[in-house]
Amino acid sequence: MELIVMLTYNDFTVADAAQVFESCRDSNARYWGFKEHPLPLEEMKRLYTEMKRAGKTTFLEVVAYSEEEGLAGARMCAECGCDILMGTTFHDSILQFCRAHDIRYMPFVGKVSGRPSVLEGSIEEMIAEAREYINKGAFGIDLLGYRYVGDAERLNRELVKAVPGAVCLAGSIDSFQRLDEVKRAHPWAFTIGSAFFNGCFGGTIREQIDKVCDYISQEKISQ
Repeated sequence: MELIVMLTYNDFTVADAAQVFESCRDSNARYWGFKEHPLPLEEMKRLYTEMKRAGKTTFLEVVAYSEEEGLAGARMCAECGCDILMGTTFHDSILQFCRAHDIRYMPFVGKVSGRPSVLEGSIEEMIAEAREYINKGAFGIDLLGYRYVGDAERLNRELVKAVPGAVCLAGSIDSFQRLDEVKRAHPWAFTIGSAFFNGCFGGTIREQIDKVCDYISQEKISQ
């Protein structure tokens, strides 16, 4: 289970993302990413280059709900040399583009709307949807579990267990209690962005990242 540090606040990339990364590049987090807005493309490319130089696996999360916007995000991902595309509603055209450009694709499931995103839909339908995308060749699923209007903990636990692919729990993980829930669900990865900038885990962003990495590596789960 890996932490993906997202240099984002309320689903937008922070303006000083490059400086924040530089101050944290030697932290224990191996996975790093940000959103498709609002940094200029050339800044995005430079930041991803620095992440790769530091040995990081890189992510671009695209908060977009149309095929056209999703394809534009995939093209941006390819131009930046990014490893994994997260987000977008699933379309075969996006999957095919990612395959052609050696990008791993992790689309949303359920009915996602707004920004910051809100997730709706039944758990059973989302599990079926996720299985379909994995069977078609997606690397994994971007699950906005804590943006769910229903029972988030149940959704996270049941979907991770039922889906034969990488599941990332993305969004609104902002406390050690939620980290315990994440540990119980045991996804492939999870993201934290805004919570670091809000100081939810105590200390500098670098200190918080290492605290979270240490915490998830412990077998013990608080009761």
